[in-house]
Amino acid sequence: MCGIVGYIGKADATSVLINGLRRLEYRGYDSAGVAIMDDGRIAIAKSPGKVAALNDRARAEWPAERFSRATTGIAHTRWATHGPPTEVNAHPHLDQSGDIALVHNGIIENYRALRSRLEAKGHLFLSETDTEVLAHLIGDCHKGDLFQAICDALHQVEGTFGIAVLSARDPHRIITARRGSPIVIGVGEGETIIASDASAILSHTQRVIYLDDNDIAIVTADSIEIRDLHNVPVTREIAELGLDAEAAEKGGFDHFMLKEIHEQPDCLANAIRGRLDHSLGTSVLAGTGTSPRDLAEISRVVLVGCGTSLHAGLVGEYAFEDLADVHSEVQQAAEFRYRNPILGSRDLVVAISQSGETADTLAAVREANQKGAFVMSLCNVVGSTIARETGRGVYLHAGPEISVASTKAFTCQVAVLLMMALKLGRGRRFSREDGIRFAREIESLPSLVARVVDQSDSIATIAATYQKNEHAFFIGRGPMYPVALEGALKLKEISYLHAEGYHAAELKHGPIALLQPGTPVIALACDIPGKDKTLGNIEECRARGARILGIITEGDHEAAEFMDDFITIPRAHPLIATIPAVVALQLFAYHVARLRGCEIDQPRNLAKSVTVE
Repeated sequence: MCGIVGYIGKADATSVLINGLRRLEYRGYDSAGVAIMDDGRIAIAKSPGKVAALNDRARAEWPAERFSRATTGIAHTRWATHGPPTEVNAHPHLDQSGDIALVHNGIIENYRALRSRLEAKGHLFLSETDTEVLAHLIGDCHKGDLFQAICDALHQVEGTFGIAVLSARDPHRIITARRGSPIVIGVGEGETIIASDASAILSHTQRVIYLDDNDIAIVTADSIEIRDLHNVPVTREIAELGLDAEAAEKGGFDHFMLKEIHEQPDCLANAIRGRLDHSLGTSVLAGTGTSPRDLAEISRVVLVGCGTSLHAGLVGEYAFEDLADVHSEVQQAAEFRYRNPILGSRDLVVAISQSGETADTLAAVREANQKGAFVMSLCNVVGSTIARETGRGVYLHAGPEISVASTKAFTCQVAVLLMMALKLGRGRRFSREDGIRFAREIESLPSLVARVVDQSDSIATIAATYQKNEHAFFIGRGPMYPVALEGALKLKEISYLHAEGYHAAELKHGPIALLQPGTPVIALACDIPGKDKTLGNIEECRARGARILGIITEGDHEAAEFMDDFITIPRAHPLIATIPAVVALQLFAYHVARLRGCEIDQPRNLAKSVTVE
């Protein structure tokens, strides 16, 4: 991991590559590098830290004419997996001869065995990375045909890769390949751009080709030839991105995260638009490819995801059971295939992933397909691997999410899960009248969230009280329990404050031992079933000196009396209320992190799309 950009064309390649890396910064990284073809040789500049440091390094080390005259090159932002984030471990890496440069996302699992074999043949390695091993392996296989050398090398590796390869012996081509790590190729006029994410391509072209696993492409400025690893030609269609480059800009906000929080009313409207049938009290989700008979035959729903997507799935679990009367469970995608899950043809497996590239979730999709389950996906990125491999599902239409900490994708995931549960429920036991009422509640979500976003300044004032704490607990019951988990995750992700989410009833079964006078407890005490029990748990915390920040329903004066501070959300159905509640916690986390001076959009050690297991 984490970001790849390649360029071949007529423009100043170095500037194109560095600007492309800047558009991938949101993915999270700790070093960066660039390699260009310069007068028949490969020139490389690398630096730990930010892309700005790489730009400064390249300008300092290269003559001005070298910086601007190259028209071919590859570049990379690295999220450290093998070896610390140092200059020597940064990509691109060279082969033994110095004539082949490689950038790589993924993990070569058998790199130690390959390295030992190459060392026995006299290869000398400079870094601790698995990527340098792959570069040397390609060089070792090179017998005059770079394409064949890459094929031969990739047949020997175990693991995942998205690569771009540059050779001084073949200066007018870039070769790129993928297995388990995304590669998209932008088709321009007299130029071609390779990237791990379409964000790096937006300013050049809307026409793209998505590589499938085990595809390998020979790319020139005017052509793209795709084969498989057995050198058999394959055809991949050109798709239209349909994305706005301006959507990847801050638009006057201090941080992408704040912009994306404020975008949520519009994003939810986009996710909902055209998907509710008020006359029948159901939802219209054409991408799921399901008939009423298909829905009636589903006996169980299994939701799989990681991190924030896992928390969205937990809300979905409540929705499917409450609305559709169908047994539901949530499984951590990283464990799914290793625990040999029991699945059958009447089980619906829903894979949830913002990027559609999460390696663990993709592995879960493949395991579910292997076991004959009915599989669909919830993704935000059109053309992503999970979306293509499931072949059915729902796109979120949340727009590009740049901040590493997910906000608008999460709320859109929950909104879509609520619509899926409504559709499934109407095919089973949910009445038309109940369906109409719930559809209206879903449609109200943009306005409900807008009322919470409007409280940003007052939430900032509350956050100032908590910015110096180093620990916090989040508690909730029912569908607010996943909201507590997500609120804690957001706070720890961007403020580096230790935060834990618990079911409110669990706090007294051990964690309450950690409470000290002044310890923050953020309580989801909305006016939903179980509120009285949550208020009792709050009293237990107050008795031990905790400071209580409540998320409560507008007009609930009883709950307000239990709180030291509170943020209100509009009254809504308990499942609907999860979305405005989590937006309140997103704003709280944002303002705490801002007051603590943290790097909000690119928190340390995190990556936007986790494409390795």
